[in-house]
Amino acid sequence: MNQTSIALQRIAPSQTTAMTDRAIALKAEGRDIISLSVGEPDFATPAHVIAAAKAAMDAGDTKYTAVGGTARMKAAAALHFARDLGIEVPVSQVTISAGGKQAIFHALLATLDPGDEVLIPAPWWVSYPEIVRFAGGEVVKLPTQAAGGFRVTAAQLEAVITPRTRWLLLNSPGNPTGATYPAEELRALGEVLRRHSRVLVMSDDIYAPIRYGAGAHATLAVECPDLADRVLTVSGVSKSHAMTGFRIGVAAGPAWLIKAMEKLQSHSSGNPASVSQAAAVAAFEGPQDFLLDWRERFRARRDLVVGAINAIPGLSAPVPDGAFYCMVDAAPLMGRFGDGEKLAFHLLDHGVAIVAASAFGGQDGFRISFAADEAQLTEALRRIGSALA
Repeated sequence: MNQTSIALQRIAPSQTTAMTDRAIALKAEGRDIISLSVGEPDFATPAHVIAAAKAAMDAGDTKYTAVGGTARMKAAAALHFARDLGIEVPVSQVTISAGGKQAIFHALLATLDPGDEVLIPAPWWVSYPEIVRFAGGEVVKLPTQAAGGFRVTAAQLEAVITPRTRWLLLNSPGNPTGATYPAEELRALGEVLRRHSRVLVMSDDIYAPIRYGAGAHATLAVECPDLADRVLTVSGVSKSHAMTGFRIGVAAGPAWLIKAMEKLQSHSSGNPASVSQAAAVAAFEGPQDFLLDWRERFRARRDLVVGAINAIPGLSAPVPDGAFYCMVDAAPLMGRFGDGEKLAFHLLDHGVAIVAASAFGGQDGFRISFAADEAQLTEALRRIGSALA
């Protein structure tokens, strides 16, 4: 007998986590598995961040903090938004959470009523639609294609907005595609949004420091400052500073929404971990030059993966603009495998864990994370080629 809530029954487990767990289980059985399924940098957390965490523990900073983060943490987050995203925001409009995912969860849970619609470009990050469904909202899928850079257009946006539309979710650079919205396309989206004052925008910019193009990162709150009171920008330290286990997310937005998110957080997790906040302060306030090296290493891995994938008959992949993911089209192989899930398990049988495109609202393909060293990537790509030969 299923005794879980109706809300919980509306959602599915994370397929990326499921594939990673499956790979871990096979490794425990002695199988040689290379996991390219998880979005986690393989680099070590910077030494000055580790030192700050140790210093916080030694100083006894192990108690409760304010629900939305310490004053020092909020100031460091405001510094990050200004320096790295170009968003000038007072600390009163910043909140700290246990990872970016929690900030997204709280923002949607605090604002969605049953039947509210949330527009999500697909392929999407796996948790977006599930959080919307849990909150009682309706997912409106905005399909995108590789030929269009995996970006939703202004005309496409205009065509789907209804009186029930509550949110548009944007992720740039994106997971799983690595797509990045240029400034002019964000401004075009802004023109549409000005005509629909009820629509809020979630701008998930957590991969902003991992971009491969020239020029500054573009984000909606900067390109359309008159819409800033309707935009929640989410970021964090997990991807840019290899701090996934520290669980620190940061968000900046209108004061009423930040207050609502902190009200909800006061009854869910309470404050983010005090030691993690101290580490994140060091991450944002400390040296950022290591990112130059990390980006170039990610770029080399990206080029390695895209080149190898496009050399395998039946597979193709565009060059991602940011993040550390590659979205692979395997449509020519579907006659052989039937669907992307079967292809994913076929590759797992050959020692490589990836995630089927269906987990991201796509089809006939899979996502590779190239957040792994070159030797692992080379061997994994060799195995994929052999498995499909």
